[in-house]
Amino acid sequence: MYRFEKLFCLLIAISSLIACNSGADNPVPKVKYTGPTMQSGNITTLYSDSARLKIKLNAKMQWQFENGDAEYPEGINLSFYNRNQQVSSTLRANYAKYDKQRDSYFARGNVVVNNIEKGETMKTEELHWDKVKRQIHTDKFVTVQTKTDIIQGNGLVSDDGFIHWKILNPTGNITVEQPQ
Repeated sequence: MYRFEKLFCLLIAISSLIACNSGADNPVPKVKYTGPTMQSGNITTLYSDSARLKIKLNAKMQWQFENGDAEYPEGINLSFYNRNQQVSSTLRANYAKYDKQRDSYFARGNVVVNNIEKGETMKTEELHWDKVKRQIHTDKFVTVQTKTDIIQGNGLVSDDGFIHWKILNPTGNITVEQPQ
């Protein structure tokens, strides 16, 4: 009987080792979640410098990611403020994404930039906004409507207030004033 108990214990020990070891040959891979870690609705984000409002961002939905990036799947509305705390220009898009590492935004889908002070409007399908350089740019087709002209072309570079802009490859008719 003593031998039977030893044999029984040995079989249990061997089967335990086999059971524990069988998963090592075929481990289940761990899947890392890369989706949003936080979702917020109807958000307003204010950017200021020296206690002066510079930019106001409104969005219906914001997804925050673990690395600090954000997405605005239902679009964004940005308002840029001048020194007098008045809205000087606006930017609207159907979708936007913020890249924390580059501190820049990417906007896509019916992107419209209005310079309220100059009465100019720019329309395109994609736009990049570099907050550090305070610059917006695109390599896509753009249309700029001034008080007197409609200028079209491919590519645009501008300051983020859309005050000083340049179409890289313009097309169409442009009115040029002759010096007197």
